[in-house]
Amino acid sequence: MQRIQFTLSTFIAGLRSIRAIAALTTPFLALSCSVFAQDSTVIIDDNVRAGFERVLDDPRVTEALTEIALREPEAIQEQFRLTEIPAPPFKEERRAAYFLEQLKQRGLSDAYIDAEGNAIGVRKGSGNGPLLLIAAHLDTVFPEGVDTTVRERNGRFYAPGIGDDTRGLAAMLSVIDVLNDSGIETEADIMFAGNVGEEGRGDLRGIKAIFRDHPGIDGFISIDGVRLGRITNGGTGSRRFEFQFKGPGGHSFGAFGLASAIHAMGRAIAKIGDLETPSDPKTTFTVGTVAGGTSVNSIAADAVFAIDMRSNDRNQLAILEQKAKDAALEAVAEENARWNRGEISVDFVLIGDRPVGRTDPSSPLIQLTTLAFEELGIGFRGLSISSTDSNVPMSLDIPAITIDGGGDGGGAHSPDEWFVPTNSQLGPQASFLLILSLAGIQGTSEALLPKL
Repeated sequence: MQRIQFTLSTFIAGLRSIRAIAALTTPFLALSCSVFAQDSTVIIDDNVRAGFERVLDDPRVTEALTEIALREPEAIQEQFRLTEIPAPPFKEERRAAYFLEQLKQRGLSDAYIDAEGNAIGVRKGSGNGPLLLIAAHLDTVFPEGVDTTVRERNGRFYAPGIGDDTRGLAAMLSVIDVLNDSGIETEADIMFAGNVGEEGRGDLRGIKAIFRDHPGIDGFISIDGVRLGRITNGGTGSRRFEFQFKGPGGHSFGAFGLASAIHAMGRAIAKIGDLETPSDPKTTFTVGTVAGGTSVNSIAADAVFAIDMRSNDRNQLAILEQKAKDAALEAVAEENARWNRGEISVDFVLIGDRPVGRTDPSSPLIQLTTLAFEELGIGFRGLSISSTDSNVPMSLDIPAITIDGGGDGGGAHSPDEWFVPTNSQLGPQASFLLILSLAGIQGTSEALLPKL
């Protein structure tokens, strides 16, 4: 494996006062009470800004921000090490075990693997504050056997999963490092988790398990992917089904006249393809896979397709689901009526359920994130809606956001996924400021994350 070579002088030469950087790069933000990007506006409450300023006034915080930058070369090496430990869907055990060991080495001696496979450790606060969960997902979309070796080409580092989401895992470990070495004690308990099951048919199972087992969580931050600037405060919901068609089956010639499971499936797909959905709130569907039948000269006894339905609105998602099911039932009825022996049936098997959710822009999580971006000179690119681990707490009315881990990259979910550590230290720095502002610093600032 080729390792990226950093020199500390490169980072040190670029280090200045955090406030000076913000003043030079985003002067219009430093003087504003609102942060704008595209159509997104975040209004900063005076009390939130004052609490954020108290965090910045702690000299240990300034020193820790500098230390994050100095340690970024090792953080990237950690990112590469994590990348090269395969974590296929439902087979994240090796990476989870390694991540657990990293949590323990960083002082979270009670860290453990839960029943779902999540690696969890808690950094205790004063005992009087809220409980804040920070997570990055362990799993990738890539099946077992895919080569995850990190390779450098023309200044880019390529490997499946190098950004999504080993960058988030590495940024989290960097934050824990400086928290410990700074001597800062927080008001809030902070739970750190490397969670399973974020991708594909994992169906957010890791985060679902954490919120099921820890009902006292008051706020959630997911660190996922590369680049910085956007705040994901909306959760696109999805419902995924297998529509399973069954019938008697028979010989294509000798049993001609029987209804066919594949013919019924085809009718259903055609009807679903004609469905109309609103553009706002965005609502979509696709039949992604089909299968069935025994041979070319058989009337199919079985057929199945998988359908993905998504929406930014839970009511529209429910309406779409019902329309798709009604279309399949109509198709079965038509197929059965067409032939002498109509015995086709259809079952709807749920294979994925990601809830719709939203965190209001007035939430301290969003206000403090925009302030952290402003302080670090990170251009705020707006609020966004996506499908991430944050869907789960959002749907439970628990404040939650997803932010990126820093650096540059692209090609997510492809074998040519790549990463470049351009200003990558800004990721853990932003997370560090956000976490401390929400969690509070004992003797310096109160926790700005409300207890639910």
